Amino acid sequence: MPLQMKLKCEKCDVPLDEDGDAYICGYECTFCAVCSKAFGYKCPNCSGVLERRPKRKVEPPPV
Repeated sequence: MPLQMKLKCEKCDVPLDEDGDAYICGYECTFCAVCSKAFGYKCPNCSGVLERRPKRKVEPPPV
């Protein structure tokens, strides 16, 4: 089952691109890099480790 790619930080609501910098825990809680660093890379929801979210290849729209 693929990751649910959330499009905004759960703390500060900053938009997150699918191929941008974001961090997730094992439950897919999603945060921006600034908030993740402020949390010490520990999820404030479940206390899991926040890891860099894998990036997906973004396909250009068909011409």
